[in-house]
Amino acid sequence: MSRAKILVVDDDPGLCTLMKVRLEAAGYAVTLAEGGAEALARASEGIFELAIVDLKMEGMDGISLLEKLLGIYPTLPVIILTAHGSIASAVEATKKGAYDYLTKPFDPQDLLHRLEKALEVHRLKGEVERLRTLVQERYHFENIVASSEKMQQILRQVAQIAATDSTVCLYGESGTGKELIARAIHVASRRASGPFVAINCGAIPEGLLESELFGHVKGAYTGADRSKNGLLQQAEGGTLFLDEISEIPLSLQVKFLRVLQEREFYLVGARQPTKVDIRLVVATNQDLAKAVSAGKFREDLYYRVHVVPVFLPPLHERPEDIPLLAQHFLHRFSHEMGKDIKGFVPEALQQLMLYDWPGNVRELGNVVERAVVLSSHGMITPDLLLLGSRKIQNSHRELLSLKEAREQFEKVYLVQIMTTAQGNVSRAAEMAGKDRAEFYKLLRKYTLEPGTFKSGKTLEN
Repeated sequence: MSRAKILVVDDDPGLCTLMKVRLEAAGYAVTLAEGGAEALARASEGIFELAIVDLKMEGMDGISLLEKLLGIYPTLPVIILTAHGSIASAVEATKKGAYDYLTKPFDPQDLLHRLEKALEVHRLKGEVERLRTLVQERYHFENIVASSEKMQQILRQVAQIAATDSTVCLYGESGTGKELIARAIHVASRRASGPFVAINCGAIPEGLLESELFGHVKGAYTGADRSKNGLLQQAEGGTLFLDEISEIPLSLQVKFLRVLQEREFYLVGARQPTKVDIRLVVATNQDLAKAVSAGKFREDLYYRVHVVPVFLPPLHERPEDIPLLAQHFLHRFSHEMGKDIKGFVPEALQQLMLYDWPGNVRELGNVVERAVVLSSHGMITPDLLLLGSRKIQNSHRELLSLKEAREQFEKVYLVQIMTTAQGNVSRAAEMAGKDRAEFYKLLRKYTLEPGTFKSGKTLEN
């Protein structure tokens, strides 16, 4: 039974009592107030999910109280009670933010029905806000797992880019995190409250891509029995992310060029253009300049999308991120599967560090997920690290100089030990057999922040 908290405001004590009896019988928690001043005092003392306010009251009228209540709780649904002769004023109240109005005498079932609808709207608004907060937390730059200097430089770069409205072109192999970076740019931009709309241009057949992007009007082609908004309209006021933009056919490239030049487009079958206000972020695992030379990508479109290029390195070029990412995936999948797995044995972590990861972070996530599925004890062992039908094997890499190899090993070792210690420097120093001050010097040498190893999100798209 619902225990939603409802504030009832009316200067008629008899009506207040009747309302309290009926609403409590329906399972609501009711607080009464016999005027505007008392209602505001009650609102400052507790949180309510809905208010029922009489329009005509001595002292402060219902509209004035409505405005003050919404000043305290901007999303609070307010139902106005009014007599038949004051319906015009009740309509005016809805224009000022009231959710609904009800004429007296009212039908009890009608009241309960309207209450449920109003509370559902309130719950949905709260859920939307909660999800928006979660998205902002997840895709905030500080929450992306990346301890390597290469990725830190990129995150600093895209943090600056986010504050602008410039078109961004993300380059990187599949699985390096292009969509996650695109979402992070959106969340950190002035368009964060708008939609983020993503499409993989290579996953949609050429014949459907135009309609998906631009939408169509009724009767535009056989089977178009109603008009449909395309992704451009859905992204209005927000960000449109075009993944694998190199896969857009040449016939559509010229039409999309108009979007970037004129900020308008034609729905399929339309005679008048539609204006659009979007921020564009594109991504590709191809070299667009080579695609231009090969005649597969328009040169003029290339210069329009290649405004701010960002190059995401493959995982094997930033091995110091592997332990952090692996531990993150381990925590995530262990939680999802209800398993208590503490970590990786040293030999397993070594195998992860020595593998080339052609599938990048996405492949690492898949490998860890399988290991969690197969694990029957508290640690991940080497035999659980399967890649397809074979175990991960050491890969052959270009030989480094002794100095480079020593520094790479030292940094990777520090990342491993800080990951195991979950960011606790004293514990990590003790495990390494180093003095705490000396250990701090090593962390500073490789620009490793202890806080990075406590929690975070991943680059996996």
